[in-house]
Amino acid sequence: MSTLLEQVRHRLTTADYHKMGEAGVFRPTDRVELIEGEIIDMAPIGSVHASVVRLLTNLLVPALAGQAIVSAQDPVVLGDHSEPQPDLSVLRPRADFYRSAHPTPADILLLIEVAESSVKFDREIKLPLYARYNVPEVWLVDLQQKALTIHRAPLEGAYRETVQPQDLTRIALSALPQVVLDLSDLFRF
Repeated sequence: MSTLLEQVRHRLTTADYHKMGEAGVFRPTDRVELIEGEIIDMAPIGSVHASVVRLLTNLLVPALAGQAIVSAQDPVVLGDHSEPQPDLSVLRPRADFYRSAHPTPADILLLIEVAESSVKFDREIKLPLYARYNVPEVWLVDLQQKALTIHRAPLEGAYRETVQPQDLTRIALSALPQVVLDLSDLFRF
């Protein structure tokens, strides 16, 4: 039986969300994303969070040159009701660099969420969302615990494989196993 709150809720579609943006409902400085039909305020980006995203970007871009597109803090479309903005997306190459449309699950090789204050939200809301849409691999970088958790093999809304490597010197992407990164500087702050 549904609660009264569930009965009166109106879930926004990605089309609604874009129309709101075009109509100026959001200020240019607003940091929001659409999750399951709800507009969610994103936490401000602190300097440690930003530096880790930059570090990962600087490692991924040369390692993936010609094999994938690295996208920082840009939207991905998950169905009709979600358009999250992961910190980093590794996407299948496309000649137009996704000019005609945001990436969808079929385009995604890896998503990375860097979490300072949003660990609980990322773990409990975004990871299951990514798994439901069969995003093949998600890395959760927990800045508070100084831990990297790699989630792979989505099945029925959950990741079947979750590892927290202790040795960060040789981390491979499952979609591109020849790409091996040294992430040993990830938590040096």
